[in-house]
Amino acid sequence: MPKTTTQGDTPDSVPAPVYQLRIDLRHLKPPIWRRVLVPGGITLYKLHQIIQVVMPWADYHLYEFSSGGERFGDPSDDDWEPSRSARRYRLNQMVSEGQKLAYVYDFGDYWEHEIKVEKVLPAEPGVRYPVCIAGKRACPPEDCGGPWGYPDLLAALADPKHEEHDSMLEWVGGEFDSEAFDLESINAGLRAIKVKT
Repeated sequence: MPKTTTQGDTPDSVPAPVYQLRIDLRHLKPPIWRRVLVPGGITLYKLHQIIQVVMPWADYHLYEFSSGGERFGDPSDDDWEPSRSARRYRLNQMVSEGQKLAYVYDFGDYWEHEIKVEKVLPAEPGVRYPVCIAGKRACPPEDCGGPWGYPDLLAALADPKHEEHDSMLEWVGGEFDSEAFDLESINAGLRAIKVKT
């Protein structure tokens, strides 16, 4: 079982190594993914916030990480099987280079993500982390039915003769480009996330 640590466990003068993560949204083709650099010492809760920005999701729903049979999220007394607190465990406690971590967002739509540590790198002087360095395709809209409903949404949007075309177009706000990926906008959002390095 991972042990808890506090911010004081790492001297402030030594920046934590940087983890290069590949985040893949599972069960969809063509693939939707992001590559992001984060301090290895961030909590899983902070990683949750980062994922919400880089995909981007809107953080309307519950989430959960899992690794080695353990679950991490925001525990509640109402949970049948409470998870461990994501605020008390750090990324570098859970995984190292080449290892993977699972993340689920929205237990209704059940968006599964695979997070792989591609590399562990030294922090570069003058670089502010986290930062997204690559990605492909737009994240599906919230509440569109998960990986099973999303293809139906795309089919309705692509066909003006589809019986649900107009209602789905209105539902997504008038337009939706499934191939769009806006790196600049994502990194603007990441700059609002405060992390200790």
